[in-house]
Amino acid sequence: MDVRDGTLEPVALMSFRFHFGLPQKIAALILLLFFAATLFVIGRTPLTESDYRYALCGREMWEKPAPAAGYFTTCGNMQGDGTLAYRAAALPLSIYVNTLRLEDWIAAKRNHTPADSDPVGGSVYDLRHQIVGTRYLLRVPFALAAVMLGAGLWWVTRRLFGNVGGAMSLLLYCVSPLVLRYATTPNNEILAAWGLYAVIYTAIGIAHAMYGPPRKWRPRIVLFTLALGLTACAHLLAAVLGLFASAVFMLYVAERRRTLVFPVLLVSAFGALMLVFASYTFRLGLFTYVFTGGAGRFTLDYMPALELVRDPLQLAVTAAAGIALVLFVLLRRARYFGNTVPLLVTLVLLPIETTQISSIPVVWAYPFLLTFVGGAFADAAETKQRKLFLAIVLTTLLAQGILCGTWLWVSVR
Repeated sequence: MDVRDGTLEPVALMSFRFHFGLPQKIAALILLLFFAATLFVIGRTPLTESDYRYALCGREMWEKPAPAAGYFTTCGNMQGDGTLAYRAAALPLSIYVNTLRLEDWIAAKRNHTPADSDPVGGSVYDLRHQIVGTRYLLRVPFALAAVMLGAGLWWVTRRLFGNVGGAMSLLLYCVSPLVLRYATTPNNEILAAWGLYAVIYTAIGIAHAMYGPPRKWRPRIVLFTLALGLTACAHLLAAVLGLFASAVFMLYVAERRRTLVFPVLLVSAFGALMLVFASYTFRLGLFTYVFTGGAGRFTLDYMPALELVRDPLQLAVTAAAGIALVLFVLLRRARYFGNTVPLLVTLVLLPIETTQISSIPVVWAYPFLLTFVGGAFADAAETKQRKLFLAIVLTTLLAQGILCGTWLWVSVR
């Protein structure tokens, strides 16, 4: 069976067996260099008011939630924004601060002196000189999320399109200023992008696994539920779109097992809802704000996509996407399920503009766009014009690398 007609074998898209060969080592090296670049940017970028806000709200979520009636933190209910970024930004800080408190308590017991009730009290801004590496504690969780998204992108594209598609998608991802920008600051966008990508491709993996024994479904369903829940904690709209897309693709793939699709989705949606409930520390009044805050409201506009196309730092990616779209239309071998899925998701996400909160769905669409580009060029590289398209791939990567290097040079000066 072949992925091109949507009938991939159950274990082909998502196998838990992992062989760390040469392609995996190269991908790991690329991701390691990408992570080093994020650390470089983090170390050169001063803390902003937004950073301190994420730290303040996040620490209150971990250490003293619901300080005022009807509100989760002193920041209010984050205007409907998800809790995941706040918790991710503040978790290392909370661990660090509580470790200092524990050390002070142990020292006081050893010296038989009264322990200070709060030796490291105050906001992160007040403690910025006392806490070592505040920039890294706040921002590295998002760099790690970007690394995991890159790893997932490579895993999917290599399984679907081979080494050429996987390498092109991963390299374009790692030299993208858009990705680096959101990987080095606290935000929900990179977390929602990571979760949404995992949700859709895990759902497709479940649909393929339905042709096999039930024991192959369960770990995928657990992973799907976790991904959906984390996505909802980052951004409710991303989770809703991911659930809808999962239903469509699962119904298409699991042609002879469609009666099982909706029970799986209902169970997973309930589990994801419980994760969101847990993120609000099981406070029902605060949890209901998820549905009344308007985080899922959106409109359609061509401006987000136009801004991406007009971005000079995305010139190489935009050109590659244009060529990939032409290849998809003209090259019959490029029009199959593996390429159609990321194209459809990209076309759905690009025109979305949230109305109630500030969000960037273009970031959610970006890994799907790179998946489509990698797939189209991988198919073109199997034609008689292989050398020509490989040259285009190398030129695209070189151009995008130069643009990324220029952005790094300017942004950290």
